[in-house]
Amino acid sequence: MESLPLPIETFTDEERERLAPHFTNLDRPVFGLVNLPETVKGALFARYSRYPGTLRRLFLDEFADSVPEVPAIEGAEGDRAAQLYERIFLGYGDDSVAQLGGAHIACEWTSNLLTKLLQRPRLAAYLEQSTRYIAYDAQLEGFGYRYHRDPRFGPAYERALDELFETYVRLLESTGAWVAERFPAAEGESPAAHRRAVRAKALDLVRGLLPAASLSHVGIYASGQTYEQLVLHLLAHPLAEARAYGTMLLEELQQIIPSFVVRVPREDRGGRWIEYLRERRDTSRSVAARLGLAGGETESAPSVRLLRAHGTEDELLAGLVYEASAVSEDDALRAVAALGPGERTELVRELVGTRENRRHRPGRGFETVRYRFEIVSDYGAFRDLQRHRLLTCQWQELSPALGADIPHELAAAGLADEFERALDVSRAEYQRLRDAGLADEAPYALCLAYRIRYVLELDAREALHLIELRSGREGHPSYRAVAHEMRRAIADVHPSVAAAMTFVDDSTEERLERLLSEIRNESRPV
Repeated sequence: MESLPLPIETFTDEERERLAPHFTNLDRPVFGLVNLPETVKGALFARYSRYPGTLRRLFLDEFADSVPEVPAIEGAEGDRAAQLYERIFLGYGDDSVAQLGGAHIACEWTSNLLTKLLQRPRLAAYLEQSTRYIAYDAQLEGFGYRYHRDPRFGPAYERALDELFETYVRLLESTGAWVAERFPAAEGESPAAHRRAVRAKALDLVRGLLPAASLSHVGIYASGQTYEQLVLHLLAHPLAEARAYGTMLLEELQQIIPSFVVRVPREDRGGRWIEYLRERRDTSRSVAARLGLAGGETESAPSVRLLRAHGTEDELLAGLVYEASAVSEDDALRAVAALGPGERTELVRELVGTRENRRHRPGRGFETVRYRFEIVSDYGAFRDLQRHRLLTCQWQELSPALGADIPHELAAAGLADEFERALDVSRAEYQRLRDAGLADEAPYALCLAYRIRYVLELDAREALHLIELRSGREGHPSYRAVAHEMRRAIADVHPSVAAAMTFVDDSTEERLERLLSEIRNESRPV
């Protein structure tokens, strides 16, 4: 395994005894959860996103006392089971069998570049520690600020990133004071909920200063088939961090579901697979350069462009009634085409029905039409949008070429100049790493405020889900803006689809985005 400098967590003998039955190891950043009820594993991951510490520390702090003691993990799944799996999976090539077993795995101290790789597979569930709830202002004992390190980067890298984090700490305090003054608590409002909402907005405003090297924790639940693909892609990746975590992930899976990843270490199977993935990546880069596509723009602005829309509202309507009909789709399309425009619009509205909340979604007929968007947004917004599972996401390399977003509130608070100086430090270190021959690693130094270009392709049903969720009043302003622009673009080509998005929050007034959520949380019974 490629060695990386990582924070080291220590436990007392008593704590290790409590942890040992439930975690595949106690001293590595990648580990599996075992011998726990599924509800407990789910609750652990749910709490994980807003807990400032590690998963094993969370277990000790909040879960250990309510979990019954069990024997330590025994390891392999058993000889007879392994032989049966070998015969069916490897002998008959029935990959679907690999979808029927899964595991909960935690990957801790991962950079924000690596979290995107970990979350790339579609058929998996993820929970990532949130920059919107957790401050990155504390230094870890014996390690320093929470960012990815590599001896190859040299001392200049650590000086630059330390400066970014020091600026983040100063601005977090200054921004929090400005937000508290700008949004005073209303009469009768809970002081505690208001304080948490002020803190959340301050974190939102300064998170763009965090570099892509910032360390996070990711919880994953996936099938054996998904893990196999993920490990292969990590081991084939040019980033040393990705390869190191791919190795650790494979070792943990070999303890929990070894037969599901048995092909990965085999030279004629996984080995050749990894070679193919590397060849494919190298060829793509070579062809892009040969076609003159590798230079890129030097400046840009945030944008959302609908590149293509596939399908018509007639096809949407025919799809919505198809399952209830007894005729071919062509016949359904002819019946729909005979209606007037107003009739078709009204029928779509009728078939969508009365949605009481955003979780009431229209039928699969909405999957008849699709959209391909090209988006330029800050990396922070990209992180949140990339996590959606039921879409195709392709992204280009993070670089400073497209510029960066500076929240207008920081300008109003008189803090934009300091923010810009930090962006300059970030950009200069990125260029130094590139000049040193570390082009793949240079994005570690870039702040999350820098923009990235990416494509999202999704059907209308998923678009409705994404746009309603990400436009919510409690969402971050940067991805709310993307969601609003996506709906406007859809309205131009498919107004009935946009009209079905009844739970989009269009409000634009400045506010404490998390205040209502904090008040609701406070009123819930413990």
